[in-house]
Amino acid sequence: MLLKQYKSHFFNTLKNSQDEQEIESFFFILTEYLHNLKRVDVALNPNFELSDAAIEKWNTILTELQQEKPIQYITGEAWFYGLRFEVNENTLIPRPETEELVEWILNSPNIHHTSPNNILDIGTGTGCIPISLKANVPQANVSAIDVSEKALEVAKRNAVLNKVEINFIQANILEVEDLSKLPSSISHHPSSYNIIISNPPYVRNLEKQEIKKNVLDYEPHLALFVEDTDALLFYRKIAQLALKNLTPNGLLFFEINQYLGKETVELLENLGFKNIELKKDIYGNDRMVKCSI
Repeated sequence: MLLKQYKSHFFNTLKNSQDEQEIESFFFILTEYLHNLKRVDVALNPNFELSDAAIEKWNTILTELQQEKPIQYITGEAWFYGLRFEVNENTLIPRPETEELVEWILNSPNIHHTSPNNILDIGTGTGCIPISLKANVPQANVSAIDVSEKALEVAKRNAVLNKVEINFIQANILEVEDLSKLPSSISHHPSSYNIIISNPPYVRNLEKQEIKKNVLDYEPHLALFVEDTDALLFYRKIAQLALKNLTPNGLLFFEINQYLGKETVELLENLGFKNIELKKDIYGNDRMVKCSI
């Protein structure tokens, strides 16, 4: 079978569950993943023939896509801020809104602080935030925490993949009393940070009905959901730690639940933070908060 013939089958199979633009995106991601053929290569090779083994691989993936498995988990990779990241079922898939958070951090004056320049990411997952920051600010000392050892294994591989050094720490942030006393793989662990960032679990159980099947069925719930009764649990804890461990004029950045922007700002105000800024994402939703001590 020719690839162009399979393309028609691929589109016809998915047309009732995906829009045409997304199907086309999936198809060309897979031509590169399975055959190392970019879009232009496919156009230049109209008679590219698929072997029986290749058709079997395509059919397996097509079934997974029909079951709404994310394409990133199928290929095992995602792109974030111009960098390639390994992803699997132990990590959330990096999202465009989080790229906006990284851009906001990189545009802040604190990011270019000279000595010392200590940055901490809490709940790192794939490591996309700290790795992107380190890649763009090589002089920074960047640390990252996650409760999941399996997620940290992925993050460590991503640091190697992107040729940066990150101090990764396995810890449950809810049990940490002082960030300066975290276990560490480096001899001189920072006692304070210029910038602390977190994109913690923030989806309430009551919002599950809004979550798409490809997220709800495949992405790790540990990194997604919080109890309805205390949806700001992680924000409160991390903000309290930041009060102890941010440098004077240090910055705290959060990615937040779009429905709890006002409540998150009030929480930070009540804890004594200043210069609080609530920022919308590209979709017009409240998505990020920045503040200082």
